[in-house]
Amino acid sequence: MSDSQLNIAIRHTLHTAQGTLPMEVSFSLEKAAIMALTGPSGAGKTTLLKQIAGLLMPEEGKIAIGNALWLDTQNQYKSPPQQRNIGFVFQDYALFPNMSVAENLTFALPKGGDKTIVEELLEATRLENLADRKPSQISGGQQQRVALARALVRKPELLLLDEPFSAVDPEMRYQLQEFILKFHKLYQFTAIIVTHETSEIFRLADQVGIMENGKLTQFGPPAQVYLNNSQPEKDLYIHGEIINYTKTADCILANAWIDNKIRLIELPFGMEEKALTGKKFTLCLSLQSPEILWLS
Repeated sequence: MSDSQLNIAIRHTLHTAQGTLPMEVSFSLEKAAIMALTGPSGAGKTTLLKQIAGLLMPEEGKIAIGNALWLDTQNQYKSPPQQRNIGFVFQDYALFPNMSVAENLTFALPKGGDKTIVEELLEATRLENLADRKPSQISGGQQQRVALARALVRKPELLLLDEPFSAVDPEMRYQLQEFILKFHKLYQFTAIIVTHETSEIFRLADQVGIMENGKLTQFGPPAQVYLNNSQPEKDLYIHGEIINYTKTADCILANAWIDNKIRLIELPFGMEEKALTGKKFTLCLSLQSPEILWLS
């Protein structure tokens, strides 16, 4: 087991409106990677996050991060949630209504923890002027920032976010994405974010998993997964710039700068002349078939 990976292999029975569904999920995620988890409602995404956090018990499986074992059903071992260094941002925020903004953050601080991080996070999320207010006295976007800051108080090894931006407007969504990228660079945590927004996946994630009927049907870098998706829900345009490329026996592998991240994309043979360093392109992922449009 690599000490740089989150390793998950679980089996469970999902109880959905359509009946019971076998859930089988297995993947590894490198340390400090951001994974987006997407797919239709009822596929098991929230259940998976709660199992990783120790809030739900899978029927069978193993969960480990680095050299720390969190779950091993074969040996009847399960570490309690409080012993897992996890930050969890729920869709409904789950703030304590009787506590102020600052008290919500302080409550999440580990015993004996440095309280200066509370002030730092309040300032970084622009909440310092709202520190004495209760959740009911601030907006939904501000509550979401409180939930994010509270999840980061512990400087978690793993951050789990369950559709954290579904109730905020596009401008606030962009700002919250900025906060996540900022703190990720600062704290270098591994993260899994449940989202249905394709643009968000490309902006935040190193890996994306598409979950359907309790299983990961696709997993890999966002550009690669969506290029291989023959039935996208809608036309999607992705802009990028080639950094470099190498040939393999089957294709051309190009490193490209897409949405503030370096992505690995697979190109067909015959594109060597176009896949030059500094070459700009647009990936048009249409409902019919993916097409690469070269701009320069």
